[in-house]
Amino acid sequence: MPDSDLPHRDAHPEALVPQGAAFFPVENPGPTRAYAFVLVPGFTLLAFSSAVEPLRIANQLSQQPLYQWRLLSEGGATVPSSSGITLCTDGPLAPQHRDTRLFVCSGNPARAAAAAPVVALIQRHARFGGTVGGICTGAVALAAAGLLQTTPFTLHWENQPAFCEDFPDLAPAATMFEIAPKVMTCGGGAASTDMMIALIERDHGAEFAAMVSEMCLRKVMVGVDAAQRSALSVLIRSRNPGLIAMVARMKAHLEDPLPLAELARVSGYSRRHVERMFLNVLGETPGDYYRGLRLDHGRNLLSTTDMALLEVALACGFSSVAHFSRAFRTRFGLAPTKFNRRLARGAG
Repeated sequence: MPDSDLPHRDAHPEALVPQGAAFFPVENPGPTRAYAFVLVPGFTLLAFSSAVEPLRIANQLSQQPLYQWRLLSEGGATVPSSSGITLCTDGPLAPQHRDTRLFVCSGNPARAAAAAPVVALIQRHARFGGTVGGICTGAVALAAAGLLQTTPFTLHWENQPAFCEDFPDLAPAATMFEIAPKVMTCGGGAASTDMMIALIERDHGAEFAAMVSEMCLRKVMVGVDAAQRSALSVLIRSRNPGLIAMVARMKAHLEDPLPLAELARVSGYSRRHVERMFLNVLGETPGDYYRGLRLDHGRNLLSTTDMALLEVALACGFSSVAHFSRAFRTRFGLAPTKFNRRLARGAG
């Protein structure tokens, strides 16, 4: 029998059942459910705490040990978060009982989640039938472990462009979270809470999960708005369907920019009307706005990937490094090589 099947005491520390004023009984709760969180250096503290707190609240509300959790890290060392706050862990990376839900909690740099010991632990847990998950950029570890080919998944929208460069055969969803039978992922931040409340609902019913949500001061029903990002109409402060269609098409064609005539044709307006509409609503010409979207995409790739400068330029629809660099400096006030010191060292 593999040791992941052995319910040894070290795998599941005692559950925390704090006192509280609110109370919601849970009948027939079943066995205590165990979680283990692998903290990767640079993990997002908000995403991690947003995942743990619903479990603590569930125990507090029910006054029963519904959940227990432990923190793991390489060598059992303390782990710095992206905010600089360091957390102690309960022990080193080690095989967990098969019934434990094992989550990788990471942030930036996203590739830190793909550290060999972390990937090996995730692969082993999945191989013995355990459930695995990724919080924020934790999906990178799952992808490196080969566990995302046949299941829906997501990660934070900021890191999706770089993820798609590293794993071109995998397509993350734009949703807040994804729960499959053995693989669970979320975009981090408040999405961690939403995912955990959804799991609590599956474990103990909708009414109890709604009370946990109330305790988290989340009044919006989980799952009503599944998208990570606000609607495009909100982001551009307009409900004009023609303008929304043009901006959406721009976003879909960052690598191969479309001419204004094509964008106008999609909207059903004249070129002159399109120019007036962009200036009135967005304060920019269509060309300037489109170039800004492409340069923002380039800045993201420079921040989150190891792509060469030429590769980044081409991915943003620029035909040369010189053209991209001039436009980048104009928008951001510094050259791409100054923004990314690794590129500067390579150029030297």
